This record gives sequence, C-alpha cells and structure tokens, in this order.
Amino acid sequence: MMLGLLRASPLFSRAIFIAALAFASACGTIRSPLALPPPVASSSLAPGDVFAAQIVGEPDLPVEFTVAPDGSADIPYIGRIRVEGLEPQQLSQVIRARLIADQILIAPSVTVRVLDYKSKRVTVGGEVKSVGAFPFEVGMTLHGAVARAGGLTALARSSGVIVVRRVGSGTKSAIVDFDAISVNGIPDVMLQPGDAITVPRRTF
Repeated sequence: MMLGLLRASPLFSRAIFIAALAFASACGTIRSPLALPPPVASSSLAPGDVFAAQIVGEPDLPVEFTVAPDGSADIPYIGRIRVEGLEPQQLSQVIRARLIADQILIAPSVTVRVLDYKSKRVTVGGEVKSVGAFPFEVGMTLHGAVARAGGLTALARSSGVIVVRRVGSGTKSAIVDFDAISVNGIPDVMLQPGDAITVPRRTF
C-alpha cells in the first residue's frame, strides 16, 4: 500500500527523474574526452618537407627540392626564396611571378606538388609497442595513431591517454578514455599534424 502511494506521488516521481538525469550527466562526463580545439588542416610547407616544382617546357632543370631549416629552398633561375608557410598553389604563383619579374620567361607555367610532408608528424609515446613520430595522414585518429605505434603494451593505463595539441603559441591537452573509443562508447579523436600522444603506465 505504502509502495503504491510512493509511486503515485508527483514529488517522488520528480525526484527519481532528477536523480536519473544527474546520473546520466555524470556518466557522460566520465566517459567523454575533454574538449580539444577542432583539428586544423594545413598543406603549407615547412622545414624538412620535400616538394616538386616544375617549370613547364624546361625538362633539364631539377624538380625535387627540400625545404631547408631556415624555411627556404633554392629554385632554378631565381635562387633561394622563402617557401615556409606557403601552400603549393601559392608557391607556384610566387615562382611564376619571379620568373616574369626577372624577365627570365614571358609566360611561364609552374606546377608544385608536395612529395613528402616530413614536417607533419604525430608523436606517440609511453606504453605503446613502437614509440616514435609517424607521418600524419588526412583523417588520422587517436585510435589509428596508436595502431601505427603497434598498439598498447600490457602495462598501459588506457583510460588515461593524454593528447596534447598546439594552439597558437601554446598548447591544449585532453585525457581520453581509449577503452571507451575501442568499444564505440565515445567518438574517436581526430588528430592534426603536431599532436603528441602519451599513454601512461598503470599503477599497481
């Protein structure tokens, strides 16, 4: 009889509803990764990157170049120019403009394509089987980066994986439950070039 009265009570029903919401909210907070700024896609050149720059109609010129540590590259006809921070299409326009300005060619056609983004890496450290820096790939995720590192070791504390991301002149970090990602409990974390991942060791 008393149980039936409790079930019928509006106050009791409201209390149950609020408690359920609080429980769901708490669970979500625990299982969701901390917010990271959205990944920023970039195809700009940086030191170490290898690119091909071809002046159409000039087959005897070298076409493969590496961006020097100071951000420059030595381009045929125009010499050393700064290329760091330029997108391939922007570099093509710069080379073309210089060829015209220096009266080397009247209406040159220049193509630029990146052969290897050596500057764009994702670092994976801690309790993984192959610690190191791996080439960034478009669409790369936290799960994919750990897989590239050979997976977790038996000592990994997978519920506390740390992701550090450069943001402007500083960094932002997040602690991510890798186990929750593995069972589709939370979305995978999309990465950007320069992200650093650390898998801590379990404490016994």
